[in-house]
Amino acid sequence: MAQFQITLDSEIVQGIFQRDDGLSTVVEQVLNQILKAQVGEQLQAERYERTEKRQGYREREMVTRVGAITLDVPLVRNGTFSTELFARYQRSEQALILALMEMVVNGVSTRKVRRVTEDLCGTSFSKSTVSELCRGLDGAVTEWNERRLDEQGFPFVIVDALVLKVRKNGHIRSQSALLAIGVNDEGYREILGLRLGDSESRDRWSEFFTWLKSRGLHGVDLVTSDDHAGLVQAIGLHFQNGTWQRCQTHYAERRIMPRWMVHGAARPSSGCSDSA
Repeated sequence: MAQFQITLDSEIVQGIFQRDDGLSTVVEQVLNQILKAQVGEQLQAERYERTEKRQGYREREMVTRVGAITLDVPLVRNGTFSTELFARYQRSEQALILALMEMVVNGVSTRKVRRVTEDLCGTSFSKSTVSELCRGLDGAVTEWNERRLDEQGFPFVIVDALVLKVRKNGHIRSQSALLAIGVNDEGYREILGLRLGDSESRDRWSEFFTWLKSRGLHGVDLVTSDDHAGLVQAIGLHFQNGTWQRCQTHYAERRIMPRWMVHGAARPSSGCSDSA
């Protein structure tokens, strides 16, 4: 199977993935796995292996761009374990989120995991540790993007396509990543799913909505999107009891702003207002 090299726009990602309760869960899992791997390398002991050096863990809350998370910070008897993760996280956070999103659409690679861990911890990990992290992160990322959505309704849903630069067989081309963001019954925003598509046709969007509904998406009253014909048709087919509304951000940009400014703007198209 061909591998894609995908480039995501950092400004777009920064805007989309702010305060997301679903994404904060996978970030928490990833950072805890990295801390576990780092203490294992430093002490040469697994988490539950009895050694004279190992003492346990303490919980530490950390506020991130995607929400508050709780980390298991390793404790050791002689105090030799040290990590730069907390000091380096803020400046590495955007790179981590970018890497996680690339992992969703392209799969987990040892190169990417090695780069992320080195950025976060300021140290290199052995090949065996990186391979183990890859297996764990692959499961965490897949679990997040395939999680059940039926615990609560999502009355408001925003859908859009991110245009990605994809390198395949030595050639760079544009490809769409279909994205859905929901606002749940409690008023919190959550990324519902992300999938790579060959186009924005009605069939591709229809497959995307079928996937979301198979995971339990329900209670949708209003769907906001741009006025792409295939997308609007697919929304009408899958959310017949809901209402579609054109994204006001897209509408305003197309009327007021030159085309080069629209494509170069830092504001993400998926941050659409659902107000009239």
